[in-house]
Amino acid sequence: MNYYYLAYGSNLNVNQMKRRCPRAKIVGSTIIDDYRLMFKGSKTGTYLTIEKEKECRVPVGVWIVDDYDLARLDAYEGYPAFYYRKRMKVQVMKKDGTRGECEALVYIMHEDRKLGCPTDIYMYTCLEGYEDFGFDKDYLIDAYSYSIKGAEDGNNK
Repeated sequence: MNYYYLAYGSNLNVNQMKRRCPRAKIVGSTIIDDYRLMFKGSKTGTYLTIEKEKECRVPVGVWIVDDYDLARLDAYEGYPAFYYRKRMKVQVMKKDGTRGECEALVYIMHEDRKLGCPTDIYMYTCLEGYEDFGFDKDYLIDAYSYSIKGAEDGNNK
């Protein structure tokens, strides 16, 4: 079976996805409205996630993955303990310039995790992914600033 998958963090990085999910193919991209991009974490590190917030937007890459790649994504994302899956209907701008609607899976970190600062390597991997998809890096920089400020202020969001 095939699934549409929405990536907003390190899985935008094409080279990383080739290694992690060798059968995955890029479909296109879209924007998720009314969600905020932020860094949250656990004992193992701080990673990107999204949470509902009015008037915020998150650019996402749209991939198509099969059962094999979905199982690999589940393992990488720590599903279901660290991230859970949500289905979203989105309008996709396909690589060929056409638009289409699809229902896609997105991984969202459990909301009780604390805001924090990612490692330089993780941030660089995400920045490369933003370049790969042609996304405005300000989204990522804003997420970093928001998360650092929130962590310093003791705001768990």
